[in-house]
Amino acid sequence: MAGTGVGAEEAPRTDGKDTKEVILDAAERLFAERSYASVSLRELTAAAGVNLAAVNYHFGSKDALLLAVFRRGAVTLNKERARLLREAEARAGDQPPPVREIVEALVGPAIRASLTGTALSLYNQFYTLARAGGPPELREMLEKDVGHLQRFVTALTRALPHLPAEEVYWRLHLSLGVQHGSSNDLGRLATLSGGLCQVTDRDALVRRVVDYVTAGLTAPFDP
Repeated sequence: MAGTGVGAEEAPRTDGKDTKEVILDAAERLFAERSYASVSLRELTAAAGVNLAAVNYHFGSKDALLLAVFRRGAVTLNKERARLLREAEARAGDQPPPVREIVEALVGPAIRASLTGTALSLYNQFYTLARAGGPPELREMLEKDVGHLQRFVTALTRALPHLPAEEVYWRLHLSLGVQHGSSNDLGRLATLSGGLCQVTDRDALVRRVVDYVTAGLTAPFDP
């Protein structure tokens, strides 16, 4: 793929931006505004001010570009989760942090991010494509890129010592399901409640999800 077109494109940019990041920025914006399926590579390269060879060189395919866009956002999100968990652990000293603070670190950043138009749109497109028989790399990321969650397993195991390991994993899995679903179909909730539920207040939504997930994690265990 690295033909003469790539070599020409890879000359230093006059705007000081890295070509790969410029492509990612353009793809993120266009995919969120319209949809992954409706944006052509021609439109994407025009928006980024690069040629097709540059996209092929850096990503190899449109599917791989979507994966890179999603992965970039996930890295930022998981760094924020890790930072909040470290702060909670530092406050707790030698003791495990309260379950609620672990939950806030886990779900808070994800919900707040998902309620921005760009992040929510991209996540939904990525998830739908991965689950609907898209490229195996997309499904593999959802199923196997779980290392960032292990620190939460460790924290919850310390905070809930009465739970067997299997139960901790199950409860974390169910908690993530609540997190993933909490920001989807909010329009339906608004309609169902006749406007009673204010779905645009991100902090209120985070509090409700944290309350719900904390209750589930700390529920009595019946072997």
